[in-house]
Amino acid sequence: MKSKIFLLLFGLTSLIANSTNTYVLSDGGILDQRAQEKIKEIGDEVKEKLHINMYVDLKGNNGIDVDLPRENRIKLMREKELMIIKNLQAPYAVLTLAIDQMYSSILMSDDLKNIIDKDEILGGYVIPLLASKDKNTLTAKASAATLNGFAEIADTLAESKNIKLKSSIGNEGKITSTVWKVFMYTMVVFGILSYIVIIMREKKYKNMTKEELRKLEKNGK
Repeated sequence: MKSKIFLLLFGLTSLIANSTNTYVLSDGGILDQRAQEKIKEIGDEVKEKLHINMYVDLKGNNGIDVDLPRENRIKLMREKELMIIKNLQAPYAVLTLAIDQMYSSILMSDDLKNIIDKDEILGGYVIPLLASKDKNTLTAKASAATLNGFAEIADTLAESKNIKLKSSIGNEGKITSTVWKVFMYTMVVFGILSYIVIIMREKKYKNMTKEELRKLEKNGK
């Protein structure tokens, strides 16, 4: 499973790079060296073969107060997004994350908006790794989620032009997405079944006589 593979990989090293990677606009001091190397490899190939500029903007904290009203936070976030992309040359795609704010997004030039499904990539390839409940460090989770999302954006762009990337991570990312969806569907089904059981019990109790209820309580049921 990709999440476990990546988290183990990044958990083995504590090296944090001061990025000289042109595809990493900000690493937040938490992006693992191995993730940076793979991001550079993917970024180079995408630029060479697809002529698209891909970037990562990762921050531990982007400075926005999480206690501000939602409207204010959204406004400040939009301002920060404009600052990120203002000097970028189109076509571009930027995976941006702010860990403390629990924020992730994909910023892209207009010509890529019909190609990249932001919600699908974030929901299937980024958020599950960040939200995983395990003993892995923040560095491991953030690095895995960032690389996972970056790689999936690259694959999506390549597929739109019928090109196969040598640097592609492959089907492992889809495993993470599938596992996450199965987990969510299982939780939904479990919730529905639990609700049905509760309703059935309530109906059963309502239809019982007082004598039957006393017997039930006496037997401890």
